[in-house]
Amino acid sequence: MTFEELLAFAGRNHLLALALVGITLALIWTEIARLTRGFKGLRPAELTVLVNRENALVVDLRPSGDFEKGHIPGSKNVQMSQFDPENKQLAAARALPVVLVCKTGQTANTAAKRLKKAGFEQVYVLEGGIGAWQQADLPLKRGR
Repeated sequence: MTFEELLAFAGRNHLLALALVGITLALIWTEIARLTRGFKGLRPAELTVLVNRENALVVDLRPSGDFEKGHIPGSKNVQMSQFDPENKQLAAARALPVVLVCKTGQTANTAAKRLKKAGFEQVYVLEGGIGAWQQADLPLKRGR
C-alpha cells in the first residue's frame, strides 16, 4: 500500500481516519502519563518478590470490611479517607518499598502520587488491585 492510497482511503473514510488518529493520540498520551507518573506498577508475582527480597510494606486502601474478607498476608489496612503520607506506619517506611493495593488499582494511583510528593522514593501500585491478586490464585488472609 502506498502513501497515496492511504491518503485516498482517509479522504473517502473521514470517520475511520479520525477514529484512528484519536486512538493513536490516546495511546500516546496514556504511555507518556504512565512513564512520567513517578511510581511503578507491579504484577502480583513481582509483588511477592519485592516483599520477600526487600521487605516491602504493603498498604491496603480498601474499607476495613473488604480488608477483613480477604487481604494480602502481611498487608496493613489504611483506609483512603484516613490516608496520610505522614501516618506513623508509613513514615517509618520511607526507606522501604511501599506497595499500595486497592480494589481495582485506580484508588492506589492517587495515594501513590501523594507518597511521591511527600518524598517517598520507592512507591509501587499493584496493577489490577486485589482482583489481580485473586486472579493469580495467590493466598488471601481473612480477618484482621
